[in-house]
Amino acid sequence: MGRNATLALRKRLARFGLISGSRERAVAEEWTQRLQVKTGSIDYTASTLSGGNQQKVVLAKWLSMHPRLLIVDEPTRGIDVGTKSEVHRLLSDLANEGIAIIMISSELPEVLGMADRVVVMCEGQVTATIDRADATPENVMYAATHNLAHATQGAPE
Repeated sequence: MGRNATLALRKRLARFGLISGSRERAVAEEWTQRLQVKTGSIDYTASTLSGGNQQKVVLAKWLSMHPRLLIVDEPTRGIDVGTKSEVHRLLSDLANEGIAIIMISSELPEVLGMADRVVVMCEGQVTATIDRADATPENVMYAATHNLAHATQGAPE
């Protein structure tokens, strides 16, 4: 798991072409603690972890690069409610630290709970950009289906 968490940093951790095991371990331990990855040891393989902890290892890999923009696609799919809450907290903390986050999610409650702005797409086209204050389930669903209804009304049979 430790190597997986530092995979994106391999070149930065290397000196004269050799990766410092102690530097790699220190970075992995830092992110394991920060993301609250539940594991007996960072030496365990990521595949032995729960789905939520595997998600956190993937996040650690990219967050260790100190990105200014993070794109997460369905970050909570397939994980339990408690871990989902932890991932949401983490994403909120990162946004508060100034990292821009684009979250792609098919779960409307997740989108409405997390987003400052919702961009709605229908059939590959942006149909609306809705600020948090105006992002209601009704507004989002209307934007998601409105163009679809117009496109099928005039379509030849």
